[in-house]
Amino acid sequence: MYAYIDGKLTFKNPAYVVVEAGGIGYHINISLNTYSALGDAERCKLYTWLHVKEDAHTLYGFADEGERRLFLHLISVSGIGPNTGRMILSSITPVEIQTAIVKADLPLIQRIKGLGAKTAQRLVLELQDKLKKEGADSLISMPQHNTVKDEALSALVMLGFAKQTAEKTIDQILKGTEGTLSVEQLIKQALKNL
Repeated sequence: MYAYIDGKLTFKNPAYVVVEAGGIGYHINISLNTYSALGDAERCKLYTWLHVKEDAHTLYGFADEGERRLFLHLISVSGIGPNTGRMILSSITPVEIQTAIVKADLPLIQRIKGLGAKTAQRLVLELQDKLKKEGADSLISMPQHNTVKDEALSALVMLGFAKQTAEKTIDQILKGTEGTLSVEQLIKQALKNL
């Protein structure tokens, strides 16, 4: 529902922050990774995810889009809820988590509080292929000024195509085309070739 909240940071502790935006103070649960990234900033922009339950609506905030994307992957695994996902992101950095899952480093995953052997195995089993497909740099936030190629590649990855395959296809199209293509034209041609 909320993509991000940008506003004045009125309260901060390692578990949550309060961000005032448009005269409303939002209570946003955060990980230690996000807490560290905020530093001493007076203003902040947190990428959010709203968890709706019968008895509560809870906002979770992340320092960047990559961390939020990893969090959503984590909670898609059965047995891992939002609080466990936040615990995982608080224990080690998102890049370390992604690397541990891709390389099936079970001992490192099991060191995270609340994760046993079965949950660690389930994490690797369910997420290893997804995270490999996205590529190692998927946790790096998207640049603010994307090129046509970047935007088309991002769209194709979101549609479920492997990043390397999509990138090769886009490069072939760009080499064989004279003039410039719009993002839409590039995506349409890439879809024909994939």
